[in-house]
Order: sequence, then structure tokens, then C-alpha cells
Amino acid sequence: MRILLVEDDPDLTRQLKLALADAGYAVDHAPDGEEAQFLGETEPYDAVILDLGLPKVDGVSVLERWRRGSVATPVLILTARGAWSDKVAGFDAGADDYLAKPFHTEELLARLRALLRRSAGHAAPSLSCGALRLDPRAARASVNGEPLRLTSLEYRLLHYMMMHQGRVIGRTELVEHLYDQDFDRDSNTIEVFIGRLRKKLGAERIETVRGLGYRLAPLPGEENA
Repeated sequence: MRILLVEDDPDLTRQLKLALADAGYAVDHAPDGEEAQFLGETEPYDAVILDLGLPKVDGVSVLERWRRGSVATPVLILTARGAWSDKVAGFDAGADDYLAKPFHTEELLARLRALLRRSAGHAAPSLSCGALRLDPRAARASVNGEPLRLTSLEYRLLHYMMMHQGRVIGRTELVEHLYDQDFDRDSNTIEVFIGRLRKKLGAERIETVRGLGYRLAPLPGEENA
């Protein structure tokens, strides 16, 4: 899952990037509204964390421009502006959630998880696909109750596929949501990570749809597990 963090405070940026990476997210950063607007319009993010008091272009204006341009990415506003009128302005501009500074990092992560669940149509806090379970709160997965040992990139790949299980996902889409902007992206590495996941999950859980991509689905007989 790939997040755009829009924040101009260097110290807070470092803190949040570390917390988000530890929670299993790929993170891009924009220090001002101008760059944020460009990235939001040109890159496929799963969610945006957006400050309002930004250099060049303020956060509300950025959000309004995104929504006018049909950018539907879920947006969590994170700002020192905590007055009810600021919250109303943020929601009316198209925000999906609003958190005032100062804040607890765990609350931010919980709100982000909820935002991602809602946008993907999931209600439960954990994800399941037959006997496969993934807990985004702890960034852990298991099969039949047995914990899986996953690298950070394997976890990101599995998390994205479980959020969109049952759907064929192309290699390009996986690359775009697995890696941050600065990573040397190569769609061929997706095959490597798919192969590693198959060894850990069981080869049959991830289907290759020739010419289209991959699909994660429960095994036969597991649908109601």
C-alpha cells in the first residue's frame, strides 16, 4: 500500500515516514502544495495524509483541485488547524477524515487503516482469504493460524492483494502500489516476490492469469473457513 505524505515540517516528516514504513507502507513525500498537487494527479496512491498550512499552495486548495480533477484518492487531513470551521472547510473540500495536531501516532495509523478499509470495501479490521489471515494493526499474516515470516516487500504485496482479492491485478499496478517514488522499479521483480509468497502461502492461492496478472482467492472448500 502506497501513501503520499504532504507535510512541510522536516522533523514531523521524518517521524511519520518511519512510523508508516514500520507499519508496512511505501511512502512518498511532498513538502509543499505545488508538488503535492502534481504527485496526487500523476501517481496512483492508496491514501494521502495532507497538511493544510503548506508553502506555495495551501492544503485545502490542493484538495479542491484534486477533487475537481476527479482524483478520488482517500485523504486524511493532518493539521494544527483544529477549529470546527477548519474541519468543515476540509470536509467540504473533499477530505475523508481529519486529525488535529498534536496527535498520537497510533491514532493516525488507526485512522489510516480505517480509511483504506472503507475505500476498498472492507468492514472488518483484519483481512481474510480462506485460511489466510492478515492483521494490518500488527502487520502480520498467518495461514491456518501459523504465522508467516514475511519481508517488508512481501508483506506490502500480500496486503495489497488481500485488499483486492478476487480481482486480477496487473504487474504494473502492483509495481505502482508496492514501491515508493524513489525505488528503482522493475516489474520483473514482482514475479520474484509472487514466487516467494507462493512458497509461503501455498502455490495454489495466487493464480496467474496469462497476459493480465495475478489473482488471490481462497482455495476450493475454504470460502467459508
